[in-house]
Amino acid sequence: MKFKKLATSLLLSGSILLVACGNGEASDNGSENGDEALTLTFFSSDLQTDDPFTNPVAKKITEETGVNLKISHPVGGDEQAIPLMIASGDYPDMIFGKGDINKLIDAGAVIPLDDMIEEKGENLKALYGDQLDRLKNSLDDPQIYHVGTGGVTNTYLETSGTFQLQLNVMKELGYPEIKTVEDYENALTDYIAKNPKTEDGQDFIPLTLLGSDWRWLITVGNPSAFAAGLQDDGQWHVDEETSETVYKFQLPEVREYFKWLNHMNDIGLLDRESFTQTYDTYISKLSSGKVLGTADQDWNVLSAEAALKSEGKDWSLWAPLPITLNEDLESQSTKDYGFTGTTGVSISSTSENQEEAFEFLDWMASEEAQVLVNWGIEGENYEIVDDKRVQTDEDRKNASTNQNYSLETGIGQYIWPFPGWGTGAVDSNGQSITRSTKEDIQANYTDAEKEALEGYGAELWVDLFPSPEELGSPKHGKAYEYVIPSDSDVTIIQTKADDYTTQKITEAILAKPEEFDAIWDEMQKGLEDMDIEAASKEMTQLTKDRLELWGEN
Repeated sequence: MKFKKLATSLLLSGSILLVACGNGEASDNGSENGDEALTLTFFSSDLQTDDPFTNPVAKKITEETGVNLKISHPVGGDEQAIPLMIASGDYPDMIFGKGDINKLIDAGAVIPLDDMIEEKGENLKALYGDQLDRLKNSLDDPQIYHVGTGGVTNTYLETSGTFQLQLNVMKELGYPEIKTVEDYENALTDYIAKNPKTEDGQDFIPLTLLGSDWRWLITVGNPSAFAAGLQDDGQWHVDEETSETVYKFQLPEVREYFKWLNHMNDIGLLDRESFTQTYDTYISKLSSGKVLGTADQDWNVLSAEAALKSEGKDWSLWAPLPITLNEDLESQSTKDYGFTGTTGVSISSTSENQEEAFEFLDWMASEEAQVLVNWGIEGENYEIVDDKRVQTDEDRKNASTNQNYSLETGIGQYIWPFPGWGTGAVDSNGQSITRSTKEDIQANYTDAEKEALEGYGAELWVDLFPSPEELGSPKHGKAYEYVIPSDSDVTIIQTKADDYTTQKITEAILAKPEEFDAIWDEMQKGLEDMDIEAASKEMTQLTKDRLELWGEN
């Protein structure tokens, strides 16, 4: 639904107030008809950098809706932003509260959206269809308080979060099969034996991780699950048969992975600065071309990839690999989790623009909006060729080499955490709603990547991984997306456990090999003392509750 004349009608009724957080305000950014836009305030728990909402896509959103977003985010990774917001009672119009959504619900800070969805959420109803129930809060309170985050219909033509290896290594060694941690270790060892220095005389860094801040979870913690053949349930593991949910750092197969990292450190293949370096130092190393391997999410290393491409160091890019502890295990990183719907954008109870905020969210679920946020501006970012959207060569190059591409153009900037159709969705003309078809992905590969893929007889990197069909889809979605009841002890226990295991596992990795077992056993005792079993028991019940809420029993 478009509402371009919204600001005019509100101005005539005198209902726009200029406030700092809770209410909308008049903006100088005009809509298509030259009216003043209504500014809606929006807080995103996930955003890490400032977004002034002035890029071309943002301007087009304002033009089409009459709404300008004033976006705020946690400063310096502050996890107290939502609790402080609740304490003050001062809320923006819209909030992406992520794991704190129940705190907001219990505080009466956000409103149920069921009635508005039913009455005028045509785009949202069309988007979610029979998956609408997955937006419900809980068995005790089965109302919908948010919309957004993950796409509803997805294909899995790309993967992220597993071990990666530099293309130079693969080429030099004749594109060997690399499936296990032993294969990976051997590839690094063999390459460095043949090439001890970079072209400019620097020592290669065989494997570097970023374990000095919250990214420990994505470069140290998460890869342990993939290597162990487990799906990504965050810090938990769910037994698909029994629903038993346990803290994953208690599992013997996860222990085996960290013992291998301890070995890698002992023989000098793990970067000694992996647990002390800053993010900037880490990215600087990756951007230099001297890092042969890492384990990370793609979104965390985009700036390094852009830097390498801009300098013509395409062979220093990395390929994702389905690395596991042994050949009997399968990497789960290409698993289809289905639409989980657990988090999203909520509308605050104090907003004086609740109707307008809802209309904005409903518009974001429309085909027009989805094409815009995924493809950008016709004539600038893409052209229509034979009735199909085709990314321009100039935009493709910019996307590949510009570290600030998304923020500057707006493409991809407003997909998450708003309602999204997903990578497998098509528009009314049968075209992909996202720039993530097989053809789009191949077009964005460098010549080095294409040559390396040819060396493996593959067209996409996911061809080296198990297919989603082989892996199946979990009925519970993802355990790390569970919304923990605000009166539960799970969050407190897990926070303590996460802090403790981060410290103890790091200690174990960096210890002498003969000290590893004692440190690991000490960690298990520490987890027992902080009552991790009670948290696991409650997480098991949350798994069962979700299956009942979703009708999956």
